[in-house]
Amino acid sequence: MRLVLASRNAHKLRELTDLLAPHELAPLPNGVELPPENGETFADNARAKARAAAREAGGPVLGEDSGIVVAALGGGPGVRSARYAGESAGDEDNLRKLLRETEDVSDRFAEYACALALVDADGELRLFEGRCAGALAREPRGDGGFGYDPIFVPAEGPDENTTMAELAPADKDAISHRGRAARLLLEWLAR
Repeated sequence: MRLVLASRNAHKLRELTDLLAPHELAPLPNGVELPPENGETFADNARAKARAAAREAGGPVLGEDSGIVVAALGGGPGVRSARYAGESAGDEDNLRKLLRETEDVSDRFAEYACALALVDADGELRLFEGRCAGALAREPRGDGGFGYDPIFVPAEGPDENTTMAELAPADKDAISHRGRAARLLLEWLAR
């Protein structure tokens, strides 16, 4: 099946392309406008993106929203993960801000969360969600992944020090929030 990804994030396109094989994941066509990410949950944002892109590009379309949820920050940055340090901030800016705000925090528990919303050719919407529990490292490590991966130590990792950015892509995909949501989507598509 060919799915259009309702996102302009090249990292997510690349990662989801691998996770959803043998299905084809196509980039969002130029000119398709996505709504602002102002939902209260990742699922809200994923649904809104999928519906908007399906209206303009036709289905099937896959909306995605994901981020990091930090217990010591009351669940923040949450749905604001991509814009945590400001609307035009990049991954490194967001990561540095999160490290500053949790510098003196002893509770390092964090979770990655991902919501995938599929709008099929008939306009029906289905939601698939995945989570990955872990903790925040005190300094960035590793060159793989993107976003907060250099400071996220997954609970199911090889030890209590290895960040997502230090894992091989296949190892990351096996335990990540996006990998878990994608496997649920693949199971549904196989039916």
